[in-house]
Amino acid sequence: MRLYNLGKVPWDESQLIYHALAALGREALSLVSPATAYVCIGFHQDAEQEVDLNYCSANRIPVFRRDLGGGAVYLDGDQLFYQLILRKDNPEVPRRKEAFYEKFLQPVINVYRKIGIPAEYKPINDLIAGGRKISGTGAAEMGDCIVFVGNLIVDFDYEMMSRVLKVPDEKFRDKVHQTLRDNLSTIRRELGEKQASQWSEARLNTLLAEEFQKLLGPVKPCEKDPVLENKINELRAEMLTDDWFFQKGRKRVSGRDIKVRAGTKILNRIYKAPGGLIRADFEVKDGSFGEISISGDFFCFPEDAIKSLEAKLEGAPIQEMRRLLTDFYAERHIETPGIEIDDWIQLLNVNGHK
Repeated sequence: MRLYNLGKVPWDESQLIYHALAALGREALSLVSPATAYVCIGFHQDAEQEVDLNYCSANRIPVFRRDLGGGAVYLDGDQLFYQLILRKDNPEVPRRKEAFYEKFLQPVINVYRKIGIPAEYKPINDLIAGGRKISGTGAAEMGDCIVFVGNLIVDFDYEMMSRVLKVPDEKFRDKVHQTLRDNLSTIRRELGEKQASQWSEARLNTLLAEEFQKLLGPVKPCEKDPVLENKINELRAEMLTDDWFFQKGRKRVSGRDIKVRAGTKILNRIYKAPGGLIRADFEVKDGSFGEISISGDFFCFPEDAIKSLEAKLEGAPIQEMRRLLTDFYAERHIETPGIEIDDWIQLLNVNGHK
């Protein structure tokens, strides 16, 4: 397995490198951090609903849509990314995603504990220290590979994170800021400034490489070669476009809960499941689903299955929802960790939230 211990890289490359490695089918461990700050949104999220794009543009903060689930997050050089790319047929890869997270988060737990932070695994994909989250993680299937990404959080800009998110008013923004402080921790917060300063980016990356080697065997240090550089550039040309960012191919339905005429409504529903927030904008016409758009900060394997779910529900009688959802999960062995059929039924409840 290759090791790309690259340290600081251009902000977009901190995302593009694992996409490129997966596209090339290369098993690798990439250790990087962004040279400048940016916002990154999950594959299933609606950028205009999740991020204050005007604020980001005015303050020259780039926003990037990754090909991986999860939520919007503000990222900068105080977050050190580990990116593990494995082929799906690798015998080290557990079939169930919950087992995958538990296995491959163990090296990260070991690093935190080595530097004096008693981190613990919390299903489905969290690491906790002192009751607070201390690493953001996610996984996605990309081609023949499965990609696992996460970070060691040296420090975190709570104020900026609360500022880049789209919120209804400033009172709500203050609540977001306080909730982040209450529920997200960092290496500096846990160890104190003096002790944390002893752990440079290079030392922490060395520890990450050592711990992942214990699990996966020896790694071969590598530099970016022309083939990898070309693939990064190719993906940059695709993933920094408006078509990719705004996902203009997706159908969108406006509104919250609007009666158009007798028997026809346009609804917006948001539901917080254990596996993440899920959102649906959809029409109801004479007891059947009309156009439907699903988004949120959840994970789905394979990623494109949500489009299949939208297609399966559109035009179907609402009373058939449970059967259709059961068929959806069975047909392609689809996994949505932390989101079950009953969560979708709660989300798509046409009579309002239960």
